[in-house]
Amino acid sequence: MTIHKEGVATISIIALFVGVLNIANFSYVFPLSAVAAWLVFIITIAFFLFIVSFFRMPNRVLTINDAAIIAPADGKVVVIEEVQPDEYYSEKRIQLSVFMSPANVHVNRVPVTGNIVYNKYHPGKYLVAWHPKSSTDNERWSVVIENSKGTILCKQIAGALARRICNYTHVGDALKQGAEYGFIKFGSRVDLLLPVNATIHAKIGDTVKGGVTVLASW
Repeated sequence: MTIHKEGVATISIIALFVGVLNIANFSYVFPLSAVAAWLVFIITIAFFLFIVSFFRMPNRVLTINDAAIIAPADGKVVVIEEVQPDEYYSEKRIQLSVFMSPANVHVNRVPVTGNIVYNKYHPGKYLVAWHPKSSTDNERWSVVIENSKGTILCKQIAGALARRICNYTHVGDALKQGAEYGFIKFGSRVDLLLPVNATIHAKIGDTVKGGVTVLASW
């Protein structure tokens, strides 16, 4: 397991804060109450370890299959429905959404091999990520991947805690299935807009792994 590059600055700042706080804690609180001092120490260390775990990148064997559409993120499948998209497409698509809790790995991975033909950032609100309007009202970043089988729109959506969407793609980029293409800090969701004739293998409530779990095929 490694630590994601997006976490280096955050982890360093938190480590400094925890270190300074506990120097003061054992200098001033410990003489008054050893129990309180140790309680503060345990809470701050637990918080630091949580932050470190949030930016973890576990080693895993990625699924590579041209006929498969792979999960773009770790989390739980919360939406599978036919929708009329609000961007790029004029025809209906199947929306499949994966919700990421703060405890999940937050690396976003490319669901299919292809070229980026659309890339757009949308400022917006910070509704909770499972809110029905979060797909259209929240801050989000949409990219469309095209290959010989068709196109898929991947939408990174900020949530109530997420305040930064990282996206590393540009129009014209050629991406491989399973490659890292973005990161969302502190809990959110990723929507996929799939062709209506795609075969869906996932179910509502399924726990999936980014780059590994097959959500659908085409």
